[in-house]
Amino acid sequence: MNKTQLVEAVASKAGSTQKDAKAILDAFYAVVAETAAKNESIVVPGFGSFSVSERAAKTGRNPATGATIQIPAKKVVKFKPGKDLAL
Repeated sequence: MNKTQLVEAVASKAGSTQKDAKAILDAFYAVVAETAAKNESIVVPGFGSFSVSERAAKTGRNPATGATIQIPAKKVVKFKPGKDLAL
């Protein structure tokens, strides 16, 4: 499912317009990004939680040349599904 399909599905379930559903989804994405930038977690009961995790620096290979490259450490957002969402 891509973003357009998600917007259509949310609008249908909520009984609202696609424009309103898109605005709500965009706001949700923005809140998750802003909260993650502050190294804080978001917990949505019944759905799951978003948290920030650090990936350590590592050595990798350029697949085209085979040259060794250094991949820097970085922070990533992880999602853990809640028990109601887990399949």
